[in-house]
Amino acid sequence: MAVPAAASVRDANRYRPPRVTGLADLLDRQVRERPYARALVVTGERVRLSYRALASLADEVAARLGAAGLGRGDAVGLICANTAEFVVALLGAARAGLVAAPLDPALPESQLSARLVALGARAVLLDASASGRGVMLPVPAWSLRVDVSEAGTAAVALEPGVCDAGNARGAAGELSERDALVLFTAGTTDRAKMVPLTHANVAASLHAICATYELGPDDATVAVMPFFHGHGLFAALLSSLASGGCVLLPERGRFSAGTFWDDMRAVDATWFTAVPAIHEILLDRSEREYPGAQAPPLKFVRSCSAPLNTATQRALERTFGAPLLSAYGMTESSHQATSEPLPQRGALRQGSVGRPTGVAVRVVDRGGRSCPAGVEGEVWVQGPTVARGYLADGDESARTFVDGWLRTGDLGALDEDGYLSLSGRIKNLINRGGEKISPEHVEDILAGCPGVAEAAVFAVPDAVYGQRVGAAVVVREPDGVGREEILRYCRDHLAAFEVPDRLELVTGLPYTAKGGLDRKAVQARYAP
Repeated sequence: MAVPAAASVRDANRYRPPRVTGLADLLDRQVRERPYARALVVTGERVRLSYRALASLADEVAARLGAAGLGRGDAVGLICANTAEFVVALLGAARAGLVAAPLDPALPESQLSARLVALGARAVLLDASASGRGVMLPVPAWSLRVDVSEAGTAAVALEPGVCDAGNARGAAGELSERDALVLFTAGTTDRAKMVPLTHANVAASLHAICATYELGPDDATVAVMPFFHGHGLFAALLSSLASGGCVLLPERGRFSAGTFWDDMRAVDATWFTAVPAIHEILLDRSEREYPGAQAPPLKFVRSCSAPLNTATQRALERTFGAPLLSAYGMTESSHQATSEPLPQRGALRQGSVGRPTGVAVRVVDRGGRSCPAGVEGEVWVQGPTVARGYLADGDESARTFVDGWLRTGDLGALDEDGYLSLSGRIKNLINRGGEKISPEHVEDILAGCPGVAEAAVFAVPDAVYGQRVGAAVVVREPDGVGREEILRYCRDHLAAFEVPDRLELVTGLPYTAKGGLDRKAVQARYAP
């Protein structure tokens, strides 16, 4: 998608990298230079909250947390939706020198408790949606409420008790005031891993994201992805605040496809980021709901956290009139590691997740040797965004973090220009009689079949081949494309051993809280 040269030069001259060293000073530049500029748009009435007001609320929360006996380097949990309470709690904790650990509010009480105990959190902050559940937690739980008037004035309600002094328990003993966050990632194991990220990790990530997309004060977005995962936290919320932009938090703090375009128009959004599943939803509803010429003009749309098939990418670009940029990252790399560039900064390459952004990327063979361009291997990442390891899990840290490199567990290849293409997760590979099959590749082909909305591919145990290929497919119309037509399409586009031996038409697929395909649930539901 071509961009006029004059516009390209003008944008480059306007872009200024954020001056942040972590979460604690995230707002400082904007408070000095643009105190009354909008930072957030909140509540169903879409009230504007300025940078000055947001910083004032965060400072008040920081003072109250310190007065409760929490010391620098202590860990606190956050159980909030995408609300003003989350943002104020996160920044307040950072300004008090605490380490914030966002948790999924939808987790059952037993899992919330287990994670807080494993971390050694000394308290947990809740917004109204979480405190209203009446959950019983093993640490002091304090309700936080942010009241914002239509005029943009705001007040915070938080009455913490007193935390007993004492030695940190759980993994918190491994934390210090250099740490900013602990994020939980279940990955492909049953036990959630705890990833500590320092303020330096956070700052490096935000510098890379803002530079990649040239984000600045003229930009605005709608929070689609949850803030308890890196995608929503780094790519939408923190990068916007670091660059002086604005984030609209949807009513009740959750994405709604029905209000999405109204929200985008209300904030004059210039971009948004989401997982492929949400992009598919917006595309499916676009004929009824996309406002066309009334939609805000978008600089770009971003996709991350799961593979996006090429057919969907091109359809989105045609519908929304903006380039769709695929990005790649992990919790352990403070979210983004690679991204396709803005069109005026480089070529968009089909099937690629772009070039490294602020990190080094290698593709290595089983012996740890770098693969030549175009040769598939495991993707390794190194740089200032990479975490030091996992908390309270030395064995897994030793396997995953090697000589400063993060072993991602993803298969991919680099081309001669440094663009990365992914082919799947090593642990997901299906071994059919010695032939290694990437489920992600087969899913991409299935998604390109006319009439197919989405697909999940899984291993089916087999006494002869060890494993066979199974697929669960959702079609767009109940009386549309049939099983035999889909299989015929697969035979035309896949190697014979990759064609699904079992194919079921289903009404929907299970997804994780962060919007990725829940492969464990797929395997349990369809493989037996």
